[in-house]
Amino acid sequence: MPVSIGALMIEIVVDAVEKSYSTVQAVRGLSFTVRAGKIFALLGPNGAGKSSLIRMLVGLTQPDTGKIEVRIDGVSVAALPETSFAYLPEDRGLYPDKSVVENLTYIGKLRGLNRQQISDELAHWLPRFDLQDKAKDNLSKLSKGNQQKVQLISCLIHHPKLLVLDEPFSGLDPVNQEHVLTILNELRQSGTTIVLSAHQMALIERLADEMLLLNKGQEVARGDLNQVIEQLSPRKFYALSFMSAPDLVQIQACAAVQHAEMKEEQQVLVEMREGHTVNQLLSELMSLGELIDFGRQRPSLHDLYLTAVQTHNAAQDQVAASSITQAKEV
Repeated sequence: MPVSIGALMIEIVVDAVEKSYSTVQAVRGLSFTVRAGKIFALLGPNGAGKSSLIRMLVGLTQPDTGKIEVRIDGVSVAALPETSFAYLPEDRGLYPDKSVVENLTYIGKLRGLNRQQISDELAHWLPRFDLQDKAKDNLSKLSKGNQQKVQLISCLIHHPKLLVLDEPFSGLDPVNQEHVLTILNELRQSGTTIVLSAHQMALIERLADEMLLLNKGQEVARGDLNQVIEQLSPRKFYALSFMSAPDLVQIQACAAVQHAEMKEEQQVLVEMREGHTVNQLLSELMSLGELIDFGRQRPSLHDLYLTAVQTHNAAQDQVAASSITQAKEV
């Protein structure tokens, strides 16, 4: 019988962690907390340090400096019971010459499940992932997307309280991505703590409670979606629609308006001046005409991600160039 972990809540605290491989510093002084029962997303381009960080979170490698503390119900533990977590690695590890059922039965046994428990879990998960008709097929005969679904079931079969997923949406079409998103939301609602890395920004916007944007092993931004947007794009833009064409000169003269431009005959995009409130902006604009629509215009996480990485790369290149110049002068 597997170890019962009931309603245990798992939290991870990362404190000033660094990790290097030969001449490459993969992780540089990262600190953050993965809150119990929440979804925490790691974002960044290839080589940003996501997989290195994940391998440390699950104990496959250790930090060079700093500390990773795991807490169960608020109490620090030396190591997680194997039955309490699951890890989906970047390099998948199932057996292509074995059937779906054979693979999942083997994983279930490794997780301490007995034959009846494994049978019950397969009866639940195979239909849930639309794999019941492929249960006896060898993994090598499945599409990449169906292989990914088997990998995901292998992580869910023992009901872990901590899920660490490296690119869980890889190989999945949009329909199955939505399906996995639904399952991850259900797991969060049941109290499962989830850490994942992914490149599907639109899904992350809808899924993650908190996120950490990495580049070259360093933190670029961290927090919930609103906090990340504020960190990476502090300028506030609002789209307005008037009942009749407004006077752009009068809008630009408002104290709360930094800049304004016409988008269509009755639509205006304004940037709010720093130090002013939305109420002040609305009050001034409503005195100029009847508003029929008003809304914050925010860049997508995808656009913020690209801009933030480019800006960070440019800053790092400038620091490197400055160091080389100083070295030559010495």
